[in-house]
Amino acid sequence: MKKTKSKYDIFRERIKIILYGTDTFLGRMFDLVLLGLILLSVILIMMETVQGINQKYHAQLIICEWIITVFFTIEYVLRIISIQKPIRYVFSFYGIIDLMAVLPMYLSIFFPGASVLSIIRALRFFRLFKILHIPQISHQSIQLREAIEASKEKILVFIYFVLISTIIIGSVMYLVEGKESGFTSIPMSIYWTIVTLTTVGYGDISPQTPLGQFIAAFVMILGYGIIAVPTGIVTAEFAKSSLKNSVVSSKKTCKKCNSQVHFDHAQYCFECGTKLPNN
Repeated sequence: MKKTKSKYDIFRERIKIILYGTDTFLGRMFDLVLLGLILLSVILIMMETVQGINQKYHAQLIICEWIITVFFTIEYVLRIISIQKPIRYVFSFYGIIDLMAVLPMYLSIFFPGASVLSIIRALRFFRLFKILHIPQISHQSIQLREAIEASKEKILVFIYFVLISTIIIGSVMYLVEGKESGFTSIPMSIYWTIVTLTTVGYGDISPQTPLGQFIAAFVMILGYGIIAVPTGIVTAEFAKSSLKNSVVSSKKTCKKCNSQVHFDHAQYCFECGTKLPNN
């Protein structure tokens, strides 16, 4: 005998369609409204930090923030009760972000000023990728993620090299310049090295001796190369991922080397350079 669904089960299914059904009209409309409220919330938090606006409209801003917080709280609870495995959602990336979106306002009751942490809600804009659900965007995001994952070991080794270099250069600058030039300690000298190496250049500390200035010039030039290395690593892996995920829609056989894996628009063999047949 077929078991009839209870009103609660029917309610859960309808809520799930609205909250998680990005392919449905109601689901897409809800997500667009949600994004609008997130944007409004972020703007309200920014306006609250402007002294003139906060003094004049403080009460109205707080009321609006609480209304949005209550809406987000209800949405968070409904997301939990509408799915079969709520724990998976609670500890997922979006689940943690959704929880962090509502906590600051409640914490502000006990810790004044904590409401400014509600700016974390801006992270919820990542839901835009799910709402758009454009294949091209999804494909490119997957390729970028694969490229970053493939290059993480190389980048970690590179960062380790940079850290060792900053410690050595900072120690040398401490010995060369000394306290008279503002290099009061090795940590302070390492701070100067990092600022100079990243081409930020605050100017709060600067070398005064000719040798120190020479080392500074070397660090500045080195900085341009250091900035380019991680970009080159990720770009190379991204190019490999793009080539690997490219779709080969036809097989053209090279008459000279018998290689068959070619793109449909290829005119020459990638192995030996022989002109390929048009068919």
